[in-house]
Amino acid sequence: MSEDSVVSELRKCFPDIASDASLLEECVQVCKNYALSPEELQYKWEAHNFRPSATRSEISPYTLESLTALKQQIQRDRVAAAAPKPTAKPTALVAALNRNNFRGRGPAAGGGKSQQTQMQTQVKIEPDADGFAMIAGPSTVAFQGPSSDPAARKKRTVAFQGPSSDPVARKKRLYRYMLERPSERGNVMDDRIDEFAERIREHFKLNDLGDPSVSTTDEITVVGRIIHEDDAAEDTSKLADSAIAIECSRAIANGARSPLRFEWDLKIRGGAKGNGAATFFPGALAALRGKNGGAGHFQVSEVLYLPPPPVQNEFKPEPHQPFSVFVACGPYTPDQDLGFKPWRALLKKLQEAKPAVVVLTGPFIDVQHPTIKSGDVDSTPLSLFRTRFVDPLRSHLDSVPGSIAVIVPSVRDLVSHHAVYPQGELEKETVKSDPRIHLVSNPAWFSLNGVTFSVTSADILFHMKRGEFIKRGAEVDPVDVSPEDACSDPVVGLCKHVLQQRMVYPVFPVPADLSAELVLDVTHSENLRIGPGPDGSDTPPPDCSPDVLIVASRFKQFARPVYSTMAINPGFLYRGSYVVLDVGARTGEERPVLVPRVLKME
Repeated sequence: MSEDSVVSELRKCFPDIASDASLLEECVQVCKNYALSPEELQYKWEAHNFRPSATRSEISPYTLESLTALKQQIQRDRVAAAAPKPTAKPTALVAALNRNNFRGRGPAAGGGKSQQTQMQTQVKIEPDADGFAMIAGPSTVAFQGPSSDPAARKKRTVAFQGPSSDPVARKKRLYRYMLERPSERGNVMDDRIDEFAERIREHFKLNDLGDPSVSTTDEITVVGRIIHEDDAAEDTSKLADSAIAIECSRAIANGARSPLRFEWDLKIRGGAKGNGAATFFPGALAALRGKNGGAGHFQVSEVLYLPPPPVQNEFKPEPHQPFSVFVACGPYTPDQDLGFKPWRALLKKLQEAKPAVVVLTGPFIDVQHPTIKSGDVDSTPLSLFRTRFVDPLRSHLDSVPGSIAVIVPSVRDLVSHHAVYPQGELEKETVKSDPRIHLVSNPAWFSLNGVTFSVTSADILFHMKRGEFIKRGAEVDPVDVSPEDACSDPVVGLCKHVLQQRMVYPVFPVPADLSAELVLDVTHSENLRIGPGPDGSDTPPPDCSPDVLIVASRFKQFARPVYSTMAINPGFLYRGSYVVLDVGARTGEERPVLVPRVLKME
């Protein structure tokens, strides 16, 4: 990184000192001398200047004196880290790969191999900061996204494109929560309705949208959010014929609310062919046609559906060979113990199949596990996570050169400092900063060789099904779907609502009896959009469908096409199920063939 780019990044990370040339120059020297990025310097300086208090904690101003003290602290830490440590016992992998260097194993010893063959089997082994051997050399996995290290962007077999490492984008994902104001929540929810209304207006070529609470003689089209008719009801998450209403935005109808009643000959326009029903749940955005005849409710004669967004096609991948992806979702151990037997069984499957990519979603160290809740555990959550997951996963990655892993957290993870949804990624220190383990947010959007994935660890299907209300009707101008997509499975059909609503979690509010599973931050619901995540700018990400939608749910496991997306529910690993996704070769710009397999532990 050039000095000018370092200065530019420092100005972004430390806007308070942007005008202090001398302090900026000193920061540049610190970055150079200690091989730190501006973002790493920001974290260290914030931690050094943090002043806890019983009433109000704060970060002291950034001054030359505090920077000098920070340099001294960094130097002390480097000296302590450089102190001699006991030599780690070589793993079996290290011994196998370096066996030609042992006495009596060279060409002169008559080992039976030519010098050329021996040179081909030799692989350079370099221990990392923790003494863990990592394979260096030709790799089959490329990482594109958060890493700014040019050496990590070599051309390999599987390319990964993930969240941006830009400090502004990272702060958008790891935002401060518990700071929501009712006015901010209302503005965000109104903006979503207005955005949806604009799409309805353009797609159906409408001139105006109406107010459902105003009596009219002619039919009008209204757009709003589906809610329970009675806010004071004991259970507002379950809708019914006599307990459903629509709430408009302030820009469209001054925030009017109106109960809904449906005509006996209801029509459904633009839905999936063969479905024959309209589905509603609390929080769903809906466009309805009908009129208020003065009876205190809006009589619905027609439901209007938007088509799902197109498949993402901005990323132009290069041709690649076939590869496989293992997908597993937590919890990874049953409630009876913390032995993680299902996870250890999956590790054996990984060793046998040697997939190029492993996608794991949390919870890993589950805050809801009885043993964790009772405190009957000797290890810290971080130590348990590293021992049970990070170290075995790194061993697997060592045994399959070029492979990568993708980690999606859960709001129930004890190793995560972000306990709300949408949720930021884990800190890189939790996985010992291994560049082969990619940490993404929850929900996550990333691509592997141009195949786009949208993944979440929240049980969105169960939350939608909890308040689902279905109304039958006659189809008008339905959307053609493939024979496989025309399945009548209602659980698979829930994935259609995710795509049509353009939101990974379109439910609002979270059902009261499920609030312990998920805390929703409405103000930052921009991070819940279907499409690439926030890039640090104020421009919303484009709406597009992923090639693969992975949702972890307690419902039965499935892998079925939904419109142009492969929807997958691997189930929970502690119940013994996981998914293997085989991605076919790509020779041009055509989409590769995706072959998912839902498997059970033997």
